Amino acid sequence: MSSWTSYYAATAQGAPRDTLLQALACWSSPPGLALDLGCGTGRDTLVLLERGWQVLAVDAEAEALSGLRQRVPVLLQARLETRQERFETAKIPRCDLVNSSFALPFCEPARFPALWTRITAAVRPGGLFCGQLFGERDSWASRGVTVVAAAALEQLLQDWQVLQHVEEEEDGHTAVGRSKHWHIHHLVLQRR
Repeated sequence: MSSWTSYYAATAQGAPRDTLLQALACWSSPPGLALDLGCGTGRDTLVLLERGWQVLAVDAEAEALSGLRQRVPVLLQARLETRQERFETAKIPRCDLVNSSFALPFCEPARFPALWTRITAAVRPGGLFCGQLFGERDSWASRGVTVVAAAALEQLLQDWQVLQHVEEEEDGHTAVGRSKHWHIHHLVLQRR
């Protein structure tokens, strides 16, 4: 049993993330290839498949990918490819959309700049990124997760048009009920 088991149980039936729904609302072309980095059990992957996207779902945990495959209706399975690998080393194909809901902060901090460069290079001009980054005041900042300061975020976004940026900071709880101070940048970006 992985350390993620309780998280998967708590989030599996959750609604798709707002950042993904906002990105899909901005997309006016036919569905193309979407990459779901850190897909978990697929709450966002399912929506992409239902809306006609070809999806490459990547997660480091076999348990997550197994849960995802079990949830995908037979008629949609042909449009889904899954890969078990850490996104720091994952091959990122040329694509139209990268979704990474609450996953990128768990990239090793030293490897995050290279991962972001690879994501940026992979997304076609006009393509989208949607997901979250943790800000420097997040309570997990001292746990070795990737956090971004305002100046660093500005640098990360230089090749993107910002369609939505909501900065959230509040005391709350994790999906498994633990107290936490959140400092989150919710992003929907379009590749220049």
